[in-house]
Amino acid sequence: MRTLVNLYTRIHTAVFTPLIKLDGLAPLLLRLLLAPVMVAAGWHKFQNFDDMVAWFGNADGGLGLPMPAVMVFLAAFAELVGGLALLIGFAVRWFAVPLMISMVVAAATVHWQHGWFAIAPGDPETSTAKAVAALGIPAAQRSLENSVEVGKRLSAARSLLREHGNYGWLTEKGNFVVLNNGIEFAATYFVMLLSLFFTGAGRYFSVDDWLARIFWRDRPVV
Repeated sequence: MRTLVNLYTRIHTAVFTPLIKLDGLAPLLLRLLLAPVMVAAGWHKFQNFDDMVAWFGNADGGLGLPMPAVMVFLAAFAELVGGLALLIGFAVRWFAVPLMISMVVAAATVHWQHGWFAIAPGDPETSTAKAVAALGIPAAQRSLENSVEVGKRLSAARSLLREHGNYGWLTEKGNFVVLNNGIEFAATYFVMLLSLFFTGAGRYFSVDDWLARIFWRDRPVV
């Protein structure tokens, strides 16, 4: 047994130790995926500031948050400036915190009541909720039942469009779906930001790394 463990250890070390030099690649890709999403969200809030304030503060059909102007400004600032910081890899750990808070607030106030899926699956057989429903979780079972209803509505919509519309043109840019608006995207972005909080911006392709190389002999974790 010890011989097998030693063999595994040597193989593991030989294969993965050289990859340490590339450990900045994963944080870079996470940053490049997150940055445009955050920048676009923040820019949209600043461009439509008054409308966003009205929505944030409206208890009937809106979010009903206190101090809506302050909340919109903080969210927009965190997303816009934080997104730009992610892009260049500057103060990534610091900016990850308010961005994670924004994702939690968005999930809790906007998406929570709609469940998990951002886009409702129309086929319960291919829904990721099926594996969870097998464990006896009621919410997952309800999601599968919702998928059946979504599938019926999508089928009816496609039939109407084929009969009364130019279906080829209507679906040229993509298939029709039912927007569920659940927490899926907010949760995914939160996990990505949490990863960056622990790993930092990564080596070679971030301002944080080059500042550490220039100003600190004993380089801190970036």
